[in-house]
Amino acid sequence: MGQTIATDVWVTGMSLCSALGPTLAQSWQMLLRGTCGLNAQTPYKDLPSYYLGTIAGGPATLTPLLERALRDVMADARLPEAEGDRRTSARWGFAIGSSRGYQADLELLMGEHQGNASDGDARWLHLYGRSPAVEAARQLQRSGPVLSPRAACATGIWAIAQGIELIRSGQCDVVIAGAAEAPITPLTLAGFQNMGALAKTGAFPFDRRRTGFVLGEGAALLVLERRDRAERRGAIPYGRVLGFGLTNDAYHCSAPAPDRIAGLSAVRDCLARSDLRPAQVGYIHAHGTGTALNDEREAAMIRELFPLATTAVSSTKGATGHTLGASGALGSVFCLMALYEQILPPCVGLVQPAYNLDWVLQARPAALDAALCLSFGFGGQNAAIAFARSPDRYS
Repeated sequence: MGQTIATDVWVTGMSLCSALGPTLAQSWQMLLRGTCGLNAQTPYKDLPSYYLGTIAGGPATLTPLLERALRDVMADARLPEAEGDRRTSARWGFAIGSSRGYQADLELLMGEHQGNASDGDARWLHLYGRSPAVEAARQLQRSGPVLSPRAACATGIWAIAQGIELIRSGQCDVVIAGAAEAPITPLTLAGFQNMGALAKTGAFPFDRRRTGFVLGEGAALLVLERRDRAERRGAIPYGRVLGFGLTNDAYHCSAPAPDRIAGLSAVRDCLARSDLRPAQVGYIHAHGTGTALNDEREAAMIRELFPLATTAVSSTKGATGHTLGASGALGSVFCLMALYEQILPPCVGLVQPAYNLDWVLQARPAALDAALCLSFGFGGQNAAIAFARSPDRYS
């Protein structure tokens, strides 16, 4: 992307929709109350009942989630949509990922045509090559860079990292970054069920009772902006991006590497690039899926990197479900809300901790200067990103 230059990147707008609520404000307040947005549902007559996290009581497709998140993030950042020449300006960029993409739409279309794609239905062509970043750019009529990374459950952080680099490299002044996921489909449910990854009674991250994860749908977007530009228009940031770390295990298609070397490297790289010592991180938003392998590996990594056990830890998947590729984007927004409001969100579903860490069992106030968000995905994808508290005013 060219030579990276020293540029402060601020988060000046955010949006989030999840099983806890269709807006960031609703989801955040419900999370602080310790609410679980998951329940048993039977969305498909040929499949059994599953615990799921849906926003409108039934499976969604990607476009409505993306449209809602895009509308809300624009309003929250108070960005002037008509700024400059909307079609030719290259100073805006989009980095929005999704691990499942438009799979829900494809499955619906396949169902309509009994799997026959040769009947001339033009909707097949509309879905081919479609991406959330391109769709967002079309909605806002912006012609800058569009990136739609796909890195399994680490997609959200990968997308935000790519957005950061678009700004730091000088290509963009503003980037809308994040991820959206509509993963509740027959194929996805059947696949994870056959793997034995789905929980039968609920989501319990890091708990002795955990049996797997619960699928949830959702979207989260962040407006990343050059500090000087944000200052000129009087924007008040939620926080500042410090740095990120991205690696892969090169080990297995689904199981994490038992040596944890690449995962540890991702977090260490993030801390080094953020100029942070472990003791300076006040809160970690863990990946915390509720599966046996992920939680054991992640807890061991946190204990190794933060041996004093003074850093608060929670996962929000017990409240929202596992939103797959969007989970790192949701976690990043929750980190920034924790920094902005100086309050730690609880690890909903955690009652009997299986590991000795400083778990946040109930929302509690905290003096936070920096927070870390972690994501780990199939294929050994490892991602970490760090954020800093925003000053009350620019200095």
